Amino acid sequence: MTPDPQTSHADAGVRRSVFLASTLSSFLTPFMGSSVNVALPAISRDLGLDAVLMSWIATAYLLAAAIGLVPAGRIADLRGRKKVFLAGMSVYTAGSLLCAIAATSAQLILFRIVQGLGGAMMFGTSMAIVTSVFPREERGKILGYTVSAVYLGLSLGPFVGGLLTDQMGWRSVFLINVPLGIAVIAYSLVAMKGEWLGKEGGGFDLAGSLLYGLSLLGVMYGFSHITDAYGGTFVAGGIVLLAIFIWWEYRSASPILNLQLVVKNKVFGLSNLAAFINYAATAGVTFLMSLYLQYMKGFDAKTAGVILVAQPAIMALLSPFAGRLSDRVEPRIVASAGMALTTIGLVLLAFLTETTQTEIVVVSLVVLGAGFGLFSSPNTNAVMSSVTPAQYGTASAFSGTMRLVGQVFSMGIVTLLLAAQTGAGAVGPAETGSLMRVHRTAFSLFALMALAGIFASLVRGNVRKQRSVDDSHKGTSHG
Repeated sequence: MTPDPQTSHADAGVRRSVFLASTLSSFLTPFMGSSVNVALPAISRDLGLDAVLMSWIATAYLLAAAIGLVPAGRIADLRGRKKVFLAGMSVYTAGSLLCAIAATSAQLILFRIVQGLGGAMMFGTSMAIVTSVFPREERGKILGYTVSAVYLGLSLGPFVGGLLTDQMGWRSVFLINVPLGIAVIAYSLVAMKGEWLGKEGGGFDLAGSLLYGLSLLGVMYGFSHITDAYGGTFVAGGIVLLAIFIWWEYRSASPILNLQLVVKNKVFGLSNLAAFINYAATAGVTFLMSLYLQYMKGFDAKTAGVILVAQPAIMALLSPFAGRLSDRVEPRIVASAGMALTTIGLVLLAFLTETTQTEIVVVSLVVLGAGFGLFSSPNTNAVMSSVTPAQYGTASAFSGTMRLVGQVFSMGIVTLLLAAQTGAGAVGPAETGSLMRVHRTAFSLFALMALAGIFASLVRGNVRKQRSVDDSHKGTSHG
């Protein structure tokens, strides 16, 4: 059986299996990411990493996922989304095992890239499958639960990662993902029946994929070496390649990224812009706060992990509520309120010092988590509800791309600031002054970005108004 990707009326068994598989995979990747962030100081000590290399342990995964996401989404549309989803989970699980046995920083970064490519194959398919099998009136609720699984992974990651790092070493953080990944693969093979395809026809835009990947790589690598003579050259080259990519995509018969959708659909375009800004303003938070708690406050990895749980725990609690609310209230209103709270949380974090009480740190993280929890699932609901069923694959891949590019951009800012403040020196308690300057500067920039994001979210337009216009057009065309 091959469920029709143009309908949302799959049977209950198919919906249940898709929901569970998507939820499990949504939990796994953020669980990995937040665990690794807490383990970074231990990895740095063991492998002798400087500040820039340490940031690349986190950035390499995000960059690989961002580069691979759109091509993976297109391949899934052409060859089958479940096939690509399962292949991605397999690559991700293998990458986790390789990271656990890495002997050098170069090997670890390489295997993080493998993990990222596997993650891209999951990101580019799971949301499209979920949107295909659930009717529109349930979509906000289901997306809310899926997003909640993401935040549950983020919540447990710092605690479990800190505990594992303290008790068994940083390699155990990667090893724990292996049995979890195998469990998701086994369940999907047994329970997730059928296959989902996108639009038939068209080819794969290899040139566009290469231009897109090289442009991101150039900008990010240049960012991390901006204090060197060649850093600016890489950034400029990446920007030029990005401009060529945009020119190419507008003229391609089978574009890897449908930019016309962004230009012609205001709700879709501005919702994705809001998502980019939100992730660009928040993705570096866990990385920076892990350094702050362990180097400036002197906590061990386990204690730092417990404190960091405050932010994603609130996200996990609020996301289902926010998703259900966006089924009844215009999503832009709920998402904009979330972006405003995010701005307040980032401002609070910018004023932290070495002597700030831990309770104030926790309150700041709770405010930030509340903002993100109110923003994410309503914004995703707006994105997916602003397109036709035939565009679900494109919309899912584009939305995931904005999320990952935002995360890469956020870590790029952090990497740039670390390179400027600490250079090639190893990171440790002796560099608390430099790290504190990075902390204040980064969070100040992030707060300004989130403030701009409020306006991008507010002016996007109403999903329900666009939906009624689309429905009236359908009625006319069938009249």
